[in-house]
Amino acid sequence: MTRETGRTRRTQAEKPAKKRQNMKEKKETNRVCVRFARPEDAAAALDVYAEYIDTPITFEYDLPGEEEFAARIREFSSFYPYLVCEKDGRIAGFAYAHRHAQRAAYQWNAELTIYLGSAISGRGAGKILYGALMEILKRQGIHTVYGVVTAGNERSEALHRAMGFRELGVFYKTGYKNGSWLDVVWFEKELLAYEKNPAPPRPIGQAGEEACREILERANRELLAAFS
Repeated sequence: MTRETGRTRRTQAEKPAKKRQNMKEKKETNRVCVRFARPEDAAAALDVYAEYIDTPITFEYDLPGEEEFAARIREFSSFYPYLVCEKDGRIAGFAYAHRHAQRAAYQWNAELTIYLGSAISGRGAGKILYGALMEILKRQGIHTVYGVVTAGNERSEALHRAMGFRELGVFYKTGYKNGSWLDVVWFEKELLAYEKNPAPPRPIGQAGEEACREILERANRELLAAFS
């Protein structure tokens, strides 16, 4: 018969506590969530965008300033969803929709944009963020969404195909950056059936607060599972 000493009992009691502490620390380290963007997110979102500014993934030459980027968030989010993905309290990615074209007949379309920082790239966050974006756009009455991808951006092309987009075609030699002419691939996805006499799309503020909250909560559960 083995006699249990006080030290042994303390050690055994400490093990579950230590395990719970390690699990808590791991959970806090992997804390990821999605929410609506605010203009004051501009500086942190620019840190993500800066990872791409010298690549052909964006056709901008120079990194915009914080005020300009805040104005973009304010402009796009006034009608369409603009989402940010946070990891450990820091913005690590963002996705948004904007008007596809200005003529009235195009109002049921939207163009999508997504940028993920290295902290969350390759973990499934892109699908979750894009999925939430499109669910909200459905609530607004957007029927068709487009993705515009620089040819050779394999991750983005794969994301669009995985999300059910179909390739429409290629604009050849349509951009010039870093000493090269660049092709652009257009992707398209139907969100809603094309009924006759559709109602005009609703601004984000009329998309249903409760429904949008549920969409983001579902996305956050998916992110929690992806980063656990």
